[in-house]
Amino acid sequence: MRAQLFLGDHPFFLAQDKVQVKYEMLRAHLVDGVPVVRAASDHGYSRAAFYLVAEAFEEEGMRSLLDEKRGRHGPFKVTPEILAFARSAQQLSGAALSKEVAERFGVVLHRRTLERLRRM
Repeated sequence: MRAQLFLGDHPFFLAQDKVQVKYEMLRAHLVDGVPVVRAASDHGYSRAAFYLVAEAFEEEGMRSLLDEKRGRHGPFKVTPEILAFARSAQQLSGAALSKEVAERFGVVLHRRTLERLRRM
């Protein structure tokens, strides 16, 4: 990152604060008139990423600058029946198990999810 605000010893500007960096990147372009490519590169982003951040900011405001929460985003699809089946099917590869679960239970699960379930 080459943005001057984040290079000094100023306690307010933290390069590790992604929200602040994205905000300052947008501000540099929109308020200070810094060209998009330079504003993006100075703040550690690509031109394409700048436009994604700008579009999200226009649609959602400050909330768009926050990273999404980590972890599961929806309901957990693994039922006790699927868990029991996954544990009993040790001989199947993760890909084969994923296909079998989809056919038997109508639930699409990634092979890595099923492989982790077998180790639980």
